[in-house]
Amino acid sequence: MADVHSSETRSYNMSRIRNKDTKPEEFVRKYLFSKGFRYRKNDARLPGKPDIVLPKYKAVVFVNGCFWHGHTGCRYFVWPKNNSEFWREKIIGNIARDQKNYELLRELGWHVFVIWECELKRSVMEKTLDSLINNIKQCLQSTTNL
Repeated sequence: MADVHSSETRSYNMSRIRNKDTKPEEFVRKYLFSKGFRYRKNDARLPGKPDIVLPKYKAVVFVNGCFWHGHTGCRYFVWPKNNSEFWREKIIGNIARDQKNYELLRELGWHVFVIWECELKRSVMEKTLDSLINNIKQCLQSTTNL
């Protein structure tokens, strides 16, 4: 199946995709802030530059796009048909890099949470964000009980 866009249009579209301050990230940050959480954004001192860093809770949050991070089992992630070798290598590389960064963060004592773009759809968003807040609060309890 051929691409519906010319290569110039596709190239332009892909160049407009941001790697930080995306709408899903902003949404999660605003929600956390409204609930009293304070955080840092994209802290380069930590592996993988987490999207949201909550130092008080020793927790980090990654807000991942389903396509770019290869969300398996998600209806929004489909392996591209065009240039499939390139995309397979790219996405598998992203997944491997993510796993390595999560592991490094855990070894440093951080709690790692991943929110997928599809988990911020209207039908499941409230459940996702409430669960995130509950999990973050548990981090504080676990660190004060030491």
